[in-house]
Amino acid sequence: MTSSISGTHFNYYFHCHRHLWLFANTIQMEHNSENVAMGKFISDSTYDRKEHEIRIDSISLDFYDKQNKIIHEIKKSNKMEELHLWQVKYYISVLESKGIMGVTAEIDYPLLKKKVKVELTEADRIELKKSIETIEKILSLEVPPDIINKPFCKECSYYELCYV
Repeated sequence: MTSSISGTHFNYYFHCHRHLWLFANTIQMEHNSENVAMGKFISDSTYDRKEHEIRIDSISLDFYDKQNKIIHEIKKSNKMEELHLWQVKYYISVLESKGIMGVTAEIDYPLLKKKVKVELTEADRIELKKSIETIEKILSLEVPPDIINKPFCKECSYYELCYV
């Protein structure tokens, strides 16, 4: 397990390879994003708990229920649910690499009053390994990957870097 890859790296890998590369090369625009600010507010105010954002190596778990071995990841919207699924599957694999077995996850969408349960399968483990290898290749590039020009690019915090 690569301890330098964060959940954010994993999320951006499934979202946009250019976004991943820019973020990893300390070109970070999230502080300008209303969507990121709103997501952080929702995460911070959703659950009454003492421990928020538990850090393990380079990942940050929004909340971890130790008693039931459930990772809780809080998201504003399920628009990019596939990204969220892979992000928490990666988190589960990191905990497994630390010897914590039997972990599952829940992606909580408080505004939608929806929860999605996530488990890690053997097929997921194979896909995660391939994804980690590809992430490492992207991070080693000298220049960012090409612009992908998708409809969601207009909402991206990196829009100006790519299109202006």
